[in-house]
Amino acid sequence: MIPAVDYIRILPELVLSIFGIIVMMVDPVLPEQSPKKPLGVIAVIGVLAALAATAYQPGFYGSAFYNTVSVDTFSVFFHVVVLLIALVVILISFEYLDVQRIRSGEYYALVLFGTVGMMLMSAAVELVLIFIALEISSISTYILAGMRRRAAESAEASLKYFLLGSFATAFFLYGVALIFGATGTTNVYGIAHYFQTQQASVLAYLAVGLMFVGLGFKVASAPFHVWTPDVYEGSPAPVVALMSTGPKAAAFAVLLRVLFATGAPGWFWMVWVSAALSMTLGNIGALVQQNVKRLLAYSSIAHAGYLLVAFAAAKQVGISAAIFYAASYAAMNVGAFAVIGHFASEGEKYVTLDDYAGLGRRSPLLAATLTIFLLSLIGIPVTGGFFAKFYVFSAALQSNLVGLTIIGVINSAIAAYYYLRVIVYMYMRDERVEAPVARIPAGLGVGLAISLVATIYLGVMPGRVLDYAIQSAQDLLK
Repeated sequence: MIPAVDYIRILPELVLSIFGIIVMMVDPVLPEQSPKKPLGVIAVIGVLAALAATAYQPGFYGSAFYNTVSVDTFSVFFHVVVLLIALVVILISFEYLDVQRIRSGEYYALVLFGTVGMMLMSAAVELVLIFIALEISSISTYILAGMRRRAAESAEASLKYFLLGSFATAFFLYGVALIFGATGTTNVYGIAHYFQTQQASVLAYLAVGLMFVGLGFKVASAPFHVWTPDVYEGSPAPVVALMSTGPKAAAFAVLLRVLFATGAPGWFWMVWVSAALSMTLGNIGALVQQNVKRLLAYSSIAHAGYLLVAFAAAKQVGISAAIFYAASYAAMNVGAFAVIGHFASEGEKYVTLDDYAGLGRRSPLLAATLTIFLLSLIGIPVTGGFFAKFYVFSAALQSNLVGLTIIGVINSAIAAYYYLRVIVYMYMRDERVEAPVARIPAGLGVGLAISLVATIYLGVMPGRVLDYAIQSAQDLLK
């Protein structure tokens, strides 16, 4: 018989699943052409309830369901990050769905179910469950990417994401099969015990490589990044805000558990090379972009590289830096895509740099908000992005990764050019075609406020979050 405490240890996932089902049941009751905001309100309540359930979990740390799920400070941290991402995405979707005339009520249910998968990925300590959670998250985002059904580029984005994602998932699953063949178990703790007591075989090295390929696709790290620009450009802006942060944070959580907590062999040079390639290719690709969504797509590849620098450090300081960076990046990137989605207007017509010319005069508040997010992405002081990069590069230097740190610093300087270029267009260029700027609705305002407060808070008072990240790293390495 399963103890009652086991259900408490997956309570946030249960709550979100129940609310996702409620959304699906209420949707057919609403008039077909009516706005779907009531479903969004239900989804917001569900996320808030899941946050309350997560806050209740610290008194019940431990393993659940026959040692397939582990609830600790590490999983709770990522639960909170993913739930806040989902909350902001739902809030900014209220207006977006109306403007784009998207009447698909399942949109909100898919966001909730996708979030369930991301949360399970961060808590699972069984590779089979990690695979199932990865598929729950992936299938939801595949469908969400194609929600702009009238736009050919949205269908293209969904198809590319699905085909390449399925291919990458096969790599991960084959890696799981091989690690079972090498160690005799698919449990993270069992694998860790094997590597502590036995010499790693060639099969184990191959398994680690294949799993890294599968997860590298999810985090959009080079050379597994080719899908990113096209998918980000064609997908709805709030969906891009979700897929560029939530699944990425969850996949990094899996990488931390599977590569580092197990002491798996052969990962260092894969991570080192992928970090260097991601930072370089991402930033160089962003330099020549005129479409702001594609620019931020290449930017996300570069940021995956920065995060992998902390992975290469691998000690407790590196893991805590990676955890902090994931939270900081989520706050600023979700906010940036929220602004882009609002400004893009119907059919996402206004997404080029020329469209942003003069935005500082037409909508000072919107331009100032986007400027703060862009400055944080650069890593300017008083923003979360500054401390995120500072901790990452400090961890790398403490691990004697001088070459990788130099590559990272040079790439950060390159990145400043294209981020500042957007700001220059907003404040120092005259508009060629005056793109209309709609009033900021309540849902978007709350979503932007959450992202803005989180970005500034992590830049001004990062201590508490960093302490929690350090505690999470300690729990992970026990």
